[in-house]
Amino acid sequence: MPMIEINYLAVVAAAVATMVLGFLWYGLLFSKLWMKLHGYTPEQLTEMQKGMGKTYGLSFIAYLVMAMVLAILIAYTGTSTGAEGAWLAFLCWLGFAATIGLTANLYSDKPFGTYALDAAYQLVYLVVMGVILALWR
Repeated sequence: MPMIEINYLAVVAAAVATMVLGFLWYGLLFSKLWMKLHGYTPEQLTEMQKGMGKTYGLSFIAYLVMAMVLAILIAYTGTSTGAEGAWLAFLCWLGFAATIGLTANLYSDKPFGTYALDAAYQLVYLVVMGVILALWR
C-alpha cells in the first residue's frame, strides 16, 4: 500500500462536526419527529438522557474511526476538492450506510421513517466529513 499522510486534526474536526450536526439534527431540528417515530414519551426521554455520557463518548469514538477511514480513502483516491470529498462521501453513504441501515430497518419493527431520518443524518454528516477531510489535507 502506498504511504499516505493523514491530517489528524482534520479527522478530529470532522468527528466534532458530526457530533454538532447530531445535536442540531436530533435536538433542534427533528427531536419531536424522532420521539414520535420511536414512540417515546417525554418521561422516557428524560430517563434515557441520564446515561448519555457513555453513549456520546462511544459515538465520538465511532465518528473518529469513520473520519479516519474516510481520510484514508480520500488520500488513496487523490481527492483534493470539496466537491470530490462530498462525492466520495456520498458514494460511501450510498454503498454502505444507506444499504446497511435499510436492511436493518426491514428486519426490525421500526417504521420506515426512523430509517429515513437516520439515513438523511448519515448522508449529511458523511458529506460534511468528506468536504472537511478533502479540503484540510
